[in-house]
Amino acid sequence: MATNEKFRDADHLPLPVPAGKKAGDPVRVGSLNGVCETNRAKTDVPAYNQDGTRNTSYDFGGGNQTGYASVWLKGAHVFTVDFAVANIGDPVYILADGSGLTGTASGNNLYGHALTTKGAPSGPLTVRIAN
Repeated sequence: MATNEKFRDADHLPLPVPAGKKAGDPVRVGSLNGVCETNRAKTDVPAYNQDGTRNTSYDFGGGNQTGYASVWLKGAHVFTVDFAVANIGDPVYILADGSGLTGTASGNNLYGHALTTKGAPSGPLTVRIAN
């Protein structure tokens, strides 16, 4: 029996993600593609101010440490995108700065493959994550 197992499936893990990432956002951590299931945690500040008001910079982030979010590394997710997809199976890329998805390969990394099609106006697209 192996005694060095850390995570059974490693399909959803707490990972460091860029500032501003929210639940449902596509994310790329190193060469791993995923979708944030929680907001990026910001727990290094108190949840409440001294006057009892909520500290708006605090974010529990699903119980992750500051700078981390729970990230799903596989599956299919629906994203709102503003590019056309002609065929099921077409590649979908994540922008080099990680800010969103695109249909343009140049300078970007493969994120997944389309499971639905859509025209050019902004709308939903189901994407299967590629890892």
